[in-house]
Amino acid sequence: MLGNKASRQKPCHRCKSRSASAPPDTSTIHYEKFWLYRHCSSVQQGDRQAQKAGQLFSGLLAMNVVFLGSAFISSMIFNHVAITLADVWILLSILKVLCLCWIIYYLLGTSRQPHAVLYRDSHAGPIWIRGSVLLFGSFSILLNVFQIGYSAILIQCKSSLEIVFPSIEILFICTQAFLLWHHSKDCIQVQHNFTRCGLMLTIATNLLLWLLAVTNDTIHMEIESQLREVEQRFAGNETTSCTCPNTTICKVFQKGYILLYPFNTEYCLVCCSVLYVMWKNVGRRISHHHVPHIKPKFKLQGVVFGPLLGTAAVIIGICVFMMYQIQATGSAPSRQVFVMYYSYYIVLLPLMSVGAVIGTIIHALEKRELDTVKNPTRSLDVILLMGAALGQIGMSYFSIVALVATDPRDLLNSLILSYSVLLIFQNITQNVFIIDGLHRQPFVAATEARHTGHAGQHAVASELAGEEETMTSSKQEHTQMSPGKEEEMKEGQNHEGCDQRRVSMLELGQEIRKASLSYIHSYSHLNWKRRALREISFFLVLCNIILWVMPTFGAHPAFENGLEKSFYGYSTWFAIVNFGLPLGVFYRMHSVGGLLEVYVTA
Repeated sequence: MLGNKASRQKPCHRCKSRSASAPPDTSTIHYEKFWLYRHCSSVQQGDRQAQKAGQLFSGLLAMNVVFLGSAFISSMIFNHVAITLADVWILLSILKVLCLCWIIYYLLGTSRQPHAVLYRDSHAGPIWIRGSVLLFGSFSILLNVFQIGYSAILIQCKSSLEIVFPSIEILFICTQAFLLWHHSKDCIQVQHNFTRCGLMLTIATNLLLWLLAVTNDTIHMEIESQLREVEQRFAGNETTSCTCPNTTICKVFQKGYILLYPFNTEYCLVCCSVLYVMWKNVGRRISHHHVPHIKPKFKLQGVVFGPLLGTAAVIIGICVFMMYQIQATGSAPSRQVFVMYYSYYIVLLPLMSVGAVIGTIIHALEKRELDTVKNPTRSLDVILLMGAALGQIGMSYFSIVALVATDPRDLLNSLILSYSVLLIFQNITQNVFIIDGLHRQPFVAATEARHTGHAGQHAVASELAGEEETMTSSKQEHTQMSPGKEEEMKEGQNHEGCDQRRVSMLELGQEIRKASLSYIHSYSHLNWKRRALREISFFLVLCNIILWVMPTFGAHPAFENGLEKSFYGYSTWFAIVNFGLPLGVFYRMHSVGGLLEVYVTA
């Protein structure tokens, strides 16, 4: 029986290598039973256990920091006497100083060590997300400059901490943006635990800054929607006497601060997503076959109808938004403005849903294989899409319950009800389309690129061959017509100058025609599935951009129409909108990045 067990055991690779030279009757030695061999083979398993332990410890650190900061912010909201805004600023300033120390140490110490960055994740930190970090970071810096200027003008009724906190914030934003722009693709191989803890501390700080920005943004929404109620509520507060003087610079600082405030929340969330991918890549080793040899690039070729329809949606949306903002800033928005606003959404959302459904069907029909390679960036994109969509979906369900329970037959109520249902369907269909597209292999086959390139060159060359021959013949004729006399030489030079200008104009027209012919040729030679995917993706990109612009710059009809607020009560609906609106804004911005990825790989 022992012999049967021994015969069924799987021989190791050393046994296999020695089986050819050993005689048949020699007993087989299993080196897996030796302590040294078992110890050497468990090094990789020990690395995995150490990696999980480091991730667990750093995650617990971030969780405790987030809970502590959330307790401070919640205490400031519900009991502003014991915990003030200055106390929250002091805590966040301490956290930002600690993050700055770690970032400087990473830039000057950890990343410059030998064999520190042996691998770089090609999927992490794409250009669109790094560009959004710079864009939102620049607006956040400008926001803090406005805050410093506004507090400096009102220094007689404001504390010096309101100038110190934005100054530290500017330094933190600049240093963090530099880190994310240059090191977002790093797979660091040294000082794993310290790097994980530093990244998680920075993520927790950005989350607390986002939470504080959201709570402060509610005050701006409250001032815009119910100015009289806010004045009555804060009648006895000393901050009401600290009003802006009648100067232009003070008004500019105040309006600029309110206008740029939403960009700060977007900046914090984008930084959290990039830092999380860096945290997942700590200690990661990437094999060579995981690195793509041909990287797809963004080219505006093969799309015609998507940009046209998307541009029309953007232009109409800007007009609707401007009319809504004029009514909202002048006085209370009228009923006609709400009808116009929701009607625009009711027309646009079904078009987006139909496009997403068609794109999903095309994904099911095409023969591209699924990309099963481990990709932390793609996993995070899926989580953020699903999580951020919960904001708009949750608000929509609350609106549906309130409207069905009151009077759904009213015109405005029926429009809001239709808008809520269509918004839920649009979020679901768009998420399915983006997630399915992110998990597909890109169309970057070298043979296909060569065939299409050669075909396009031959097609353009065949159409322009006649013109090139005529131009070369005309050049030869002019070079042969050169007389020996001086006067005739001068006249010939004048004629040659005119002819050269004419030839240059012909060459310019030829280049323009060549570019147009190549564009038409690339459009005609694209597969209809690829063409449809690009058209749909580009249309959805432009639609999500305008749906991001409208709530970001002040259009909040969900709070200003008063229907859900009267049903749930002021405080309850205020908390629902405060939770759902920032997530909805972030969802639109993140969807643009996902759709661009789908467009590039199609």
